Amino acid sequence: MRLSGEPESLLELTTAHLNSGLRGVPVGTCRTSFVTPDEGVHYCGYPIGELAMLAPEDVIYLLYNKELPTLEQSVSFRKDLQSRGAIPPGIEEVLASLPRNGHPMDWLSIGIHTLGMLSGTGNWSDDALNLTAQMPRLMGLIFRYREGRTEGIPDDDLNLPLVGRFTHTLDLQDVDKAVMNRILSTYLVLHMDHGGGNLSTFAGKAVASGHASVFASLAGAMNALSGPLHGRANQSCFEFVKRIGTSDPAEVERFVRGELEAKRPVFGFGHAVLRSEDPRAAAQFALGEEICPDDEYFRTIRVLREVAPRVLSENPKIRNPNANVDIASGTLLNFVGLSKAEYYTTFFGWARVAGIGAQIIDERTVMRGGKGVPIYRPKYIAEEQSLRHLD
Repeated sequence: MRLSGEPESLLELTTAHLNSGLRGVPVGTCRTSFVTPDEGVHYCGYPIGELAMLAPEDVIYLLYNKELPTLEQSVSFRKDLQSRGAIPPGIEEVLASLPRNGHPMDWLSIGIHTLGMLSGTGNWSDDALNLTAQMPRLMGLIFRYREGRTEGIPDDDLNLPLVGRFTHTLDLQDVDKAVMNRILSTYLVLHMDHGGGNLSTFAGKAVASGHASVFASLAGAMNALSGPLHGRANQSCFEFVKRIGTSDPAEVERFVRGELEAKRPVFGFGHAVLRSEDPRAAAQFALGEEICPDDEYFRTIRVLREVAPRVLSENPKIRNPNANVDIASGTLLNFVGLSKAEYYTTFFGWARVAGIGAQIIDERTVMRGGKGVPIYRPKYIAEEQSLRHLD
């Protein structure tokens, strides 16, 4: 028996699959998204390139309902999210108590846990949608309290779109909020989901399989996302771009070769599944060419997009030397005034709350005829047995 076109050998487990992070080992099915080598991530069958410029609310509807909304459904769903978005009293006191030098992802995890303690209902669907609706205000408050801008925080405006509620709370001066909203909306759509087996999604679903709350499960997912090998790579990528410091092609190539010689990573390139440029990168480059073509960092990544794949492809072990989703996101966020790279993974987390939440609902209430997926419990082999087991 084969699963979704995967090679039959993936179902014939051997010792080579042990201690490999479960890479390539099928463990379940995913209803919200999948990734193909040529077209990248698809949400409910739609290639991401067809969805990139849609409103986040409509893509959230897609992930939850497995179809794009009609105009009437879109209006109704937005009103539903607005009715769920109020932040309960008490969250600001918790944020005020946190150390400002803690990483923003730790603040986000604690914030989500706190929302669960203050407003959790115990209903999978309601809690997932409630948290999705609460995220913009939580994100804005995290920024304000970490930066010590606690005076004059605007009251929440639930009538605004999701991204508008964040920028309204953030209330940065001397920025074009319309451009910021557009870049953030595209960022959220591009990052909402990525199959069922990436670390943060898998971790969130595993926690939920023990019937921990949606809030506890998504806090766990944020902790998984915070690592430098996963979500924090977008922070590292923009820091990498700033280190290049030029858009001269010869200098960029010299820098890339120097990083490789020093055995340091070239951030923003490669992908575990894709064998061509990530469509999410292409969408962000297209947006950047429209909005900020002359920005110094955008000029750098434009050249890097051409130079790095050529240099990386000289190594036959590199299967995909092309740009991935991280290459442009930091540059675009920086352009609209979000200049602190340590915050970038929180935007990734904000986006993933929607996709992981939808997957948790599927695994808890839809799979196996509504019984849900059992508690996750993979088998580990005692080390002295591993060499003879399965072969």
